[in-house]
Amino acid sequence: MRPMPIVVLGAGAWGTALAVAASNRHKVVLWARDAGQAAEMVATRRNQRYLPEVHLPERLRITADPAEARDIAERGLAVIGSPMSGLRERLAALPLHGHALWLCKGFEAGSGKLGHEIARELRPDLRCGVLSGPSFALEVARGRPTALVVASADAGLCTLALQAFHGDSLRVYSADDPLGVEVGGAVKNVMAIATGIADGLQLGLNARAALITRGLAEMTRLGVALGAQASTFMGLSGLGDLVLTATGDLSRNRQVGLALASGARLPEIMARLGHVAEGVHTAPTLQARARGCGVDMPITDAVLAVLRGELAPAQALRQLMAREAKTEA
Repeated sequence: MRPMPIVVLGAGAWGTALAVAASNRHKVVLWARDAGQAAEMVATRRNQRYLPEVHLPERLRITADPAEARDIAERGLAVIGSPMSGLRERLAALPLHGHALWLCKGFEAGSGKLGHEIARELRPDLRCGVLSGPSFALEVARGRPTALVVASADAGLCTLALQAFHGDSLRVYSADDPLGVEVGGAVKNVMAIATGIADGLQLGLNARAALITRGLAEMTRLGVALGAQASTFMGLSGLGDLVLTATGDLSRNRQVGLALASGARLPEIMARLGHVAEGVHTAPTLQARARGCGVDMPITDAVLAVLRGELAPAQALRQLMAREAKTEA
């Protein structure tokens, strides 16, 4: 297979990791918004801010030049590695007839839109999709075996993504349900905060299993109500990503839950974390969208109450346990 020009827009942990992985077989450029960060990465071959443990190979080109990034996006594949808050800006800057994937998970603050909804509104001309699944950036950068899913209504874009990333230590599946994949990626972050709270309170493995299972039920209910395929939530972007994010110690959202259980305040937690924990930003919009389509999401409600300081973590868990008995669906 001929090397493909790929530009990764965003030098956070996940964007950097995917750029490192893809550079084994393709001509990859990692674009950083911050020129100072780009210069430091070139000089040290490390992303000291977001992924300091990993050496950046010489074959990976690093730049802060938007013109260079745009040129590569016109000729190959653009991968948007920004947080959800930056997706709209990155999509708007892409060439007219390009191919793009985004890595961010969650809902856009204010509009409440998922990534594919933003793209449909802003760039209906763009052949685009989402790359998701259970993946810690550090393990991907180190070449540990990882399975991902690319989802798009455009089968050709899925084929291009498979050519770009499938192989070596990455196994990539394709799907035609970007809505379901994005709902899974958004909801699992909030559920990971809940599981972190339960583990921080030392409620035991039974409680963890219950929260993950009922979290999957909430995820599926919302997704189906929005028009997603129920089967998507049993796959990599649903159950797979939920289990990883809720139980893995590299999960930032889980770390937020653990810290909340210890009595730490949210501003202090976020400052200490130094990275974006999307579940914190996702929870309010997730609740609003669920209520808008009449979907009951009690775990989401409990997490949001804790994040807002309306309930102590132990109170929120007791409130969940006190809910009336019902038939499992």
